[in-house]
Amino acid sequence: MNKLDKEYQMLLEYILGNGVEKKDRTGTGTISVFGTQIRHDMSDGFPLLTTKRIPVKTMMTELKWFLKGDTNIKYLVDNGCNIWNGDCYKAFKSTFSPMPGIQSSLPSQEEFINKIKTNDEFAEKWGELGPIYGKQWRKWTSPLYDYPSDGDISTQSIDQISNLIHELKTNPDSRRLMVSAWNVGEIDGMTLPPCHYGFQVYTRETTREEKITNPGKYRAISLMWNQRSVDTFLGLPFNIASYGMLLTLLAEEVGMIPDELIGNLGDTHLYLNHIQQAKEQINREPYQLPTIEIHMSDILNGEFDYELAYYQYHPTIKAPLSN
Repeated sequence: MNKLDKEYQMLLEYILGNGVEKKDRTGTGTISVFGTQIRHDMSDGFPLLTTKRIPVKTMMTELKWFLKGDTNIKYLVDNGCNIWNGDCYKAFKSTFSPMPGIQSSLPSQEEFINKIKTNDEFAEKWGELGPIYGKQWRKWTSPLYDYPSDGDISTQSIDQISNLIHELKTNPDSRRLMVSAWNVGEIDGMTLPPCHYGFQVYTRETTREEKITNPGKYRAISLMWNQRSVDTFLGLPFNIASYGMLLTLLAEEVGMIPDELIGNLGDTHLYLNHIQQAKEQINREPYQLPTIEIHMSDILNGEFDYELAYYQYHPTIKAPLSN
């Protein structure tokens, strides 16, 4: 039985029945609840919702981008992932000023993205989103604490993903197996502060039954992510699948079994222009979850190949993205 889709549909129903109307930065308006949770047993299948089609390649491309430590949308648009285009264009518009003889009027978003694709110099400057997820995961900047007498404070770059993998291999019972994207000192430089702002992993010894079905694997690994702001209709299905894939990749890297995926959700909302779409999805009967197989994984370079099998889904439900 596909429990994940049912749990997600129950969350949609809960927001519709209990949410309060709130204003938001996009001006769209939401109905919102606070403090919810999603739990999924990875042995039940790969966590890709079936009650509407989820664009798998787009989700996987964004995860690769995070793992590469990249913060420029050029990699995304070159690989057909457009979910950050609106935020990047909004930041560009806020700083645009006419340049006589070069650019006298504001380009459209389509023209802006085409320039990102075709002009490397333009992309390097205007495609940058600031020190968001990838930068914090792979190159968190921290001061060195042996302060010099001349007052100059040196900094170090911390690769949280590499450190996490090392700790999983050498100290798997640690309670410090965490990665954070919420760098308070750099939030003002981010185009959008992280919505899913950190995750923690947890391992345990496998059971006797698990050892029989997974020979050579003696530990199981779970992942719990924390999210301050949740676009429940468009964003949350992506977040569930993305962290499910990250858990799968970490398990592959350290030779463990993917166990439980947990999402702790803060402001859990439906935009007012997603209400009818949510009601439509609630009335759909879930299919069985798909399975996934990793063929190649180079997690520290943000590269992996996978094969998704048995993904049966209901049609896409279109809804506008609020930036």
